[in-house]
Amino acid sequence: MKALTIVKAAGGIAAVVFALHVNAQASDSTASPAAAAAPVSKAANRALAKKVRHALARTKGLDPTHIYVKVVGGAVRLTGSAETEGQIDLAVKAAQGVDGVTDVKNDLTVRSNN
Repeated sequence: MKALTIVKAAGGIAAVVFALHVNAQASDSTASPAAAAAPVSKAANRALAKKVRHALARTKGLDPTHIYVKVVGGAVRLTGSAETEGQIDLAVKAAQGVDGVTDVKNDLTVRSNN
């Protein structure tokens, strides 16, 4: 009799654990769309950064070799260095002209010729 009681109790515990596991998975699936949105945003940032780098490379009179581009939600941050202040201005204008860019933060410096 004790063995039968123990088996029934174990079966009841297993049923509760299974029900909790199924409920936890259902809760995770409702949170999934927000988690899935993050990679799309990263992909959009990478795509926009690529467009900006391409625009910098096509700009006449600009050497973009030491210019680095970071994008977060359409806002572009330019870091690194350029040979002259004029090249920095060209880089900022080129970045501003790219579709999808909402703001450009200029952290570029003039490179010393040492």
